[in-house]
Amino acid sequence: TSRSNGRFINKINAMKLYINLIASFLIASISFAGDIELQNPSTNQQAPDFSGMNTYGEMIRLSDFIGKPVILEWTNHECPYVARHYNENNMQTVQKIAQDQEIIWLSIISSTPGDQGHVSPSKANELTVARGAYPSHVLLDESGEIGMLYGAKTTPHMFMIDANGVLRYKGAIDDIGRGMQFFDASFSKAVNYVSSQLPQLITQKALGIDSTVAYGCSVKYNYD
Repeated sequence: TSRSNGRFINKINAMKLYINLIASFLIASISFAGDIELQNPSTNQQAPDFSGMNTYGEMIRLSDFIGKPVILEWTNHECPYVARHYNENNMQTVQKIAQDQEIIWLSIISSTPGDQGHVSPSKANELTVARGAYPSHVLLDESGEIGMLYGAKTTPHMFMIDANGVLRYKGAIDDIGRGMQFFDASFSKAVNYVSSQLPQLITQKALGIDSTVAYGCSVKYNYD
């Protein structure tokens, strides 16, 4: 009888452990789902702070750049939209203009491992050199945490932050838009929302255009 009671108690304990494990899994799943929810930060409000590792293993924090304007560029070298911007030197031209005015440019890769656009640190550095790009840092956001924080949906997706840390612009790099018209349009005739508004960004004023709909490839987050 005592043996039977012991086995019964062991079964009860095993069942409790199983239930606890299931509960822990469900809580973790709910927490994870909350963590990856796309946010939608407002323009003309303080930009969300973040930290991320660059391609040289250095931890980069947005708040470290208070005192200088910052541009965030979500990128994926395998996206046809991004590829055209870089193949025709359009993105590099804007980067160089920003660099010449001491604006910090952070290129952010939020592609999850195994998905389109994911690269190793060395591959990201090779791309920077091969394309003649001018980012201040390239950040590897494999978890998608930074991208989710900013609600980055496409590559490219641009954000402009003034020297006081205020988000002044979010959206497309220009007014060409998605679809075949993008591949037929001339960059020289497009309104570039980033380069055309750098003077206002530097003076820490609200921009004439502070929000547009970004176009391009979807960011390859870890739930895609």
